[in-house]
Amino acid sequence: MSNIEIGVAGIAIALALIALRVPIGVALGLVSIIGIGEMTSMRVAWGMISATPFDFAGTWELTAAPMFLFMGYLCTSTNMTQGLFHAMRLYLARLPGGLAVSSVMASAFFAAASGSSVATSAAMSRIAVPEMLKHNYDKGLATGTVAASGTLGSLIPPSVLLVLYGVYAQVSVGQLFMAGFIPGVLSALLYIAMIMVRTKLNPSLAGNTDVRSSWDEKWDAFKHIWPLPLLIGSVLGGIFLGIFSPTEAGAVGTTIAALIALARRTLTFSAIREALIRTAVSTASIFIILIGSLFFTRFLAMSGVPAAFSEIILGVSTETWWIILAVAVIYLVLGMFIDSIGLLLLTLPLILPLVEGADLNLIWFGIIVVKLLEVGLVTPPIGLNVYVIKGALGNSVTLSEVFKGVAWFIVMDIVALLLIVLIPALSLYLPQKMF
Repeated sequence: MSNIEIGVAGIAIALALIALRVPIGVALGLVSIIGIGEMTSMRVAWGMISATPFDFAGTWELTAAPMFLFMGYLCTSTNMTQGLFHAMRLYLARLPGGLAVSSVMASAFFAAASGSSVATSAAMSRIAVPEMLKHNYDKGLATGTVAASGTLGSLIPPSVLLVLYGVYAQVSVGQLFMAGFIPGVLSALLYIAMIMVRTKLNPSLAGNTDVRSSWDEKWDAFKHIWPLPLLIGSVLGGIFLGIFSPTEAGAVGTTIAALIALARRTLTFSAIREALIRTAVSTASIFIILIGSLFFTRFLAMSGVPAAFSEIILGVSTETWWIILAVAVIYLVLGMFIDSIGLLLLTLPLILPLVEGADLNLIWFGIIVVKLLEVGLVTPPIGLNVYVIKGALGNSVTLSEVFKGVAWFIVMDIVALLLIVLIPALSLYLPQKMF
């Protein structure tokens, strides 16, 4: 077999192993070691195993991921996110579809604190969905809102996906955070606009929306959630103004979160232990996938598959629209079956040489990729956020109801994606000019 044939066979075997529920990092690592051994020798493959993980794990920029994860878990374990939906509900419930609108806003704030789409969906599904169902909201609208809004954590910084993309593509994580902010907010606004229009045209979707509150209640609710806007503003403001790097921002954010929790007397040893354990588990899982994907990158580079793939795509057309379309098809199809972090790290070894060969801006392209990954989190048959919602709610909703509910949000995601592609300033130039 030629090297290219070995590379193609390796990709097919890796996808088959992933389909059989073999952990993604393990599947990529095994295929890479055997493939490199086949193309060269097992001594070369074992040499890569001994050196690569240590060198990669020591990458300074990667420390931003566990720090942001710890910041998010600390906010959750110290109840800093508690009352977020209740506060948004008091301020926004009088709008058409107000409880669903409140869910979007609460999810956006939660996502900005946690950086995790799955964590946002899991938390909000236990808070917002039961409240909407109690007010006779359509089950599809209630569950679809939370499932889709959870994906905002992929773009709104600090985002773990943007950190991983930045490290892998060797571009500035700070610029990625700046570039992702406006598209993330744009996605949230499109969700809100769609909810308001649908519920205005069909009031039965929103059931009983007569939720009244006094200004005293609103002020009291704000007193419980003010730490979260302060934390998010401190982290993003410091990054956007160039006061500190994203890696430093993770440490600063964690420190601020701890100080706020200490001032509120919610910083207990059990809360710290819980946050540390969850951070360690998440970080270990991410690093295993990262190391496996790095092996896979070396394997594919030696096989020549990325260069051949680039030649095939660019041989059809070198126009930007064609490259974006080809990449979108790959991500939308694979996104139905593979989780976002695994899919990102599985495909970058193939996609990045193509993008670099076409001389596209890697930051702008990174925002497009993460937006495509967002769509994959809610698309059938394996939309991860949909299953998170179903698992949290049990038999009170069906999978078909949740998938039906997210359909309108997928349409809004496609609109947002088109705007990002057609107006690059939304994801690149405007944030840099603002600051």
